[in-house]
Formats: sequence, C-alpha cells, structure tokens
Amino acid sequence: MSDVLDDLRRHPDLEAPNLYAVDATDRLVLDEAAPALADAADGTVVVIGDRYGALTLGAIARHGVTGLRTHQDRLTGELALRENAERLGLGGFTSHALTPDLVAGARLVLLQLPRSLDALDEIAALVAEHADPAVVVVAGGRVKHMTTAMNDVLARHLAVVEARLARQKSRVLVASSPRPAVERPARRWPERDEHPDLGITVCAHGGAFAGAGVDIGTRALLAHLDALEVGEGTAVDLGCGTGVLAVALARLRPGLAVTATDESAAAVASARATVEANGVGDRVHVTRAVGTDGIPDASVDLVLLNPPFHVGATVHPGVARALFADAARVLRPGGELWAVWNSHLRYRPTLEQVVGPTRQLGRDPKFTVTASTRR
Repeated sequence: MSDVLDDLRRHPDLEAPNLYAVDATDRLVLDEAAPALADAADGTVVVIGDRYGALTLGAIARHGVTGLRTHQDRLTGELALRENAERLGLGGFTSHALTPDLVAGARLVLLQLPRSLDALDEIAALVAEHADPAVVVVAGGRVKHMTTAMNDVLARHLAVVEARLARQKSRVLVASSPRPAVERPARRWPERDEHPDLGITVCAHGGAFAGAGVDIGTRALLAHLDALEVGEGTAVDLGCGTGVLAVALARLRPGLAVTATDESAAAVASARATVEANGVGDRVHVTRAVGTDGIPDASVDLVLLNPPFHVGATVHPGVARALFADAARVLRPGGELWAVWNSHLRYRPTLEQVVGPTRQLGRDPKFTVTASTRR
C-alpha cells in the first residue's frame, strides 16, 4: 500500500534533488505517536512546525484523525500542506496562528522541534496554559540539532520530559503533565527591548530571528539609510523580520508608505508589535506573504532587503536569486533595491543580472551593502 509520505512535495518552496519534503524525524514522530493517534478523539490533535505536511497528512491518512489543528511558521509550509492535501484528496485539518485557540483542549501535540529555544519556550508555554491537562507532546528533531537545553525548556512548562531512543539520526522527546500556573515562568512573549542608540523599541515573539535585539546585518544597512534620495512614494521591507528597517525607514522618510512583508508568522506578529510600539502604524503595513506576492509589478520606489539566504541550515543560491527577482518585479524603472549580504557570498554579479546596475555602499569582512537600480 502506498504511504502518503512518499507522495509529498515541497512546492511552492524550492525544490531540488538534495531538498526533501519528508525526513526521518517526520516518520519517527508519527511512529512514536501512533498508539495515541489511533485512539484520538475528534478535535484533540494539534500539529506544530510541520514543514510540508508530513505530520498533518500522515496523521490523517494513516490513522483517520479528524478535526486536526495545525500551525506552521513559514507560509511556504502552509501552502505546500494545502497543495499536497488537495492533490492527494485529503482534508480534516485547519490552519491557525500560534494563539490559544490552536491548542485549546488538545490532548496530543505533534511537534517538529524548532532550532530556537525561545521558539520552543513560547510553544511549550502555550501548550501548558491552554491544552487539556492530560496533553502529551511528542516532539522530534535531528540529533545533531538537539541539545539537553531543549529538555530543560520543556520541563519549565511540563513536569515530565522523556527522551526516547534515537533512530536514523533523529530523536523524540515526550513531554506531559503541564505544571500548575504558580510553577510556570511568567509570560514573556512578545518580548520588548529598547535600543536607545537607534531610538527604536523592538518587539519579538520566540520564533523571530535575532529576538528583540538588532542583528549586525540590519545595523550595517541602517548605517547607510541617511544617504537615501527617495523621500516619498512606496517602499517594501522584504523579509522584514521584527520590522526594524521598516520602522527606521518610516521615521527617516515620513513621505514613504512602507509595506513590511515576511513569510514567517512569528516575524509578522513581531513586526506588527514593533510598528505599533514605535508609533508608525499609520505609515507601515505589515503583511505575511511569500516574497512580494500581492504587490503589483513596477509599483514600488524602494526595496530594503536583509533576509537569511538559507534553506534550513544550508546557504542556497536559489534563495537569494528568488528574492532579488521578487524585488526586481515590483520595482519601477529607476527604483532601487538596497540589500545587505554576507561579503563572502559575492552577490553583486547576480544583482547586476537580475535587478540592474549595482553600486557598493559599504563593505567589511562580514557584510556588504549595495544599491541596485532597476533597469
């Protein structure tokens, strides 16, 4: 009999021979949770961190789970899940934000462990506070990315944490028994940090890159914004993260209408909080989208870009090229893409080819800042 996991695709995410829609962790989590899935009542199963639908569709196809709720941080993951489900004729799930309604009354949570301990802390806190007291969390990851600190984070919120035997370089942690409210840490998400040197307050949920700090790539690009000639029109902060660049741009050029866009749900929630905390909600619109989806062609005067150029833990040239092409599509002729990137990646020839003439604004051994003019 064909296994649904064998038929999953990554699309619309990048697809390549060395990039997979399913890995050994997906299979291990489903196997460890199989007895609980077989007995699960309608509406009691939650999946968090499913990458392309393996956990969600595996639970549905293999065990007939119904009323499943799922949360995926990356929008490409959500879209891949929907496409896989439609192609395979599967349903019975709904997508949710990382909010109480996701886990309310849940008795079984399947979790792909996030790399970030802060992201794990936010998830564990939500489960402990809002899931059924009998909830069991089956959390899996690749052994090389797991640390005992993950056990400690889970144990802050759930009293029982057990590590199961590894298989095919993956391992599962099983956590249960939510701690009483008086034993759990105080709520901390989103975090909020003042940066007097920049005059910006940054808000961040657990899964947001750099947290409530300001990463050095963003600082490198911020150092050159005073040289911007554009003073009015429209701008996009592409891959906005916590929204620092969007806020700085809105303050520096009040005549610009800024769209901040990111595919990460944690980033978008963080950016919205950052925008409100800095009083620029009237000039910055934050939206969750893949790249520049939803923005008309040749409609933008300026794009700022400081995203990670990675697929998982791997730098992949297709990511950068796709982002540059997204920027080029929405820029008006004469509009500019201001980008910061790791100097060793040498993206200038790609920028010249995809966007247009590119000048260097700054460079050090770590980062290069460039401005590319749309032909």
